[in-house]
Amino acid sequence: MHKALSALIAILLTATTANAQQSGWAEKLFGGELTHDFGAVPRGTQMKHSFKITNIYKVQLQITEVRVSCGCLKAELSTKVLNPGDTAMLHLNMDGRQFNGFKTIRVFVTVGPKFISTAVLSVSAVTRGDVAFSPSEIDFGNLNRGQMLARHIDVEYAGDRADWRVIEILKNSSAPFELRVEDLPRLVGSSPRRGYRILATMRAEAAVGNFKQEVVLKTNDSATPMLTFQVVGNVQAGLAISPGSIAVRDMKAGETVTKKVFVRASKAFRIIGVDGQGDGITVDIPNRQDTTLVLTVNIQPTAIGDIRKQLLIRTDLDAETTPLIVEVSVSP
Repeated sequence: MHKALSALIAILLTATTANAQQSGWAEKLFGGELTHDFGAVPRGTQMKHSFKITNIYKVQLQITEVRVSCGCLKAELSTKVLNPGDTAMLHLNMDGRQFNGFKTIRVFVTVGPKFISTAVLSVSAVTRGDVAFSPSEIDFGNLNRGQMLARHIDVEYAGDRADWRVIEILKNSSAPFELRVEDLPRLVGSSPRRGYRILATMRAEAAVGNFKQEVVLKTNDSATPMLTFQVVGNVQAGLAISPGSIAVRDMKAGETVTKKVFVRASKAFRIIGVDGQGDGITVDIPNRQDTTLVLTVNIQPTAIGDIRKQLLIRTDLDAETTPLIVEVSVSP
């Protein structure tokens, strides 16, 4: 009986040691970022944050479960299966309409399937009932590169402090927009409102791609000295080309192949030139203006071997250009 009891204790200790060794390794997938604090935000704000998950191990991993400790937070994975070196994003949306004051939410991310480990993330925020944002964020949506659109957000204070004010506005210096502050406009038939209208204007040189920038408002209220909101959008290239590259294999010297390329824009434009032609590659340019133009690429190589040309299509859209890659393999 004593031997059986000792064996059982040994098995339990071995299992406990193995579990202890496995616990926590999933947290290493997050690169040290396990917490995010949204700070003080007006009640009703939709708060968004994404955690990056990278498989640093030499085996395939699966995210088998994501649990949250509060229904006021929604979690969504970009993918559940991660091969070695792969990256996934865990997108979180915290709904400031569903709680008042300080709130911390735990997010449990379980990884397997052979060995199981759970990473515990923490997300927190403070909602204020005396400050309102309208809308909850500035969203530029989809816009073409070079469009200097303007959007605004109203920050209205309804608290007891007669001297409440925003004393500084902070944003990343690389943000693709500029900010300007005005007093809140007075609504018809209502008393003056206390607060600010913050206007964001896109920079003409904003880079192509999605962006999400946090703006911080520093106030003179020591209880909640900082408020935050998001500015989001997607800058699209003014020109779209399809296909973006041409590849022709096993051509014979002296043969001719023609390919069609479609160039599109949101407004009518003209192609004024194509740089980089040569080595038997020429382009016929249409002599007209439209929102969609078709280029004819003529491929007639005279030498044997591999040819790679980067053509640069120039237009009259504020001198905007777009590249086209042409790759040709010529055999005897």
